[in-house]
Amino acid sequence: MAPIKCAVNMNFLINLSLFLLNCIVSCHGFAYEYVTCGSALKLLNVNYQVRLHSHEVKYGSGSGQQSVTAIEATDDVNSHWAIIGKIGQHCERGVPIACGSIIRLQHVTSGLYLHSHLFSAPLSNGQEVSCFGEEGSGDTGDHWKVVCDGKHWRREDEVSFRHVDTNTYLSVSGEVYGRPINGQMEVCAVSNPDYTTSWEASEGVYIKPVEPITEQIRRHDPSEF
Repeated sequence: MAPIKCAVNMNFLINLSLFLLNCIVSCHGFAYEYVTCGSALKLLNVNYQVRLHSHEVKYGSGSGQQSVTAIEATDDVNSHWAIIGKIGQHCERGVPIACGSIIRLQHVTSGLYLHSHLFSAPLSNGQEVSCFGEEGSGDTGDHWKVVCDGKHWRREDEVSFRHVDTNTYLSVSGEVYGRPINGQMEVCAVSNPDYTTSWEASEGVYIKPVEPITEQIRRHDPSEF
């Protein structure tokens, strides 16, 4: 009898893995105190209670790059973002993210990076935010500075993300798209931080430190002690 061949869609496997891991985190109440390198999480806009999102729909104007929106749904796998280091810098898995760090947010299902530049947002007076970086490549337009109080980004903190190249802040405008992404909110970047630029770490897969958290911080930030 000839062997049965089965073609497996890698995106399906990624999405299934994220769903199962997300369920494990939710069901067992894992509560790591810090947001860490390598975690894949959803970011909740505090004011509008919507999650940062992307999908294979390109802007019809501006850059024409993959669009970034915000949605209410808690179970959409297209809202997961992996935290990685800036270009040329390794971000060791499980190390807490220090306030003031420059990171990249990689859209898990597409592999592209959260990006901004000097194009106008489609619906508001803000600056366009997109997903960019074919096959893992990108540029400094993918760099975001984590703005938070204290030494490190704790999961319960409200944080902002400042775009390094343009000195603007990740925001939700409140404007709502029609077709083909009906009901999704516009994500943009604005010049000054305000009530629309606060975000919280939400559902996701959080990487547990491989050693006690105090030792992680001691090695990477001796000034903590």
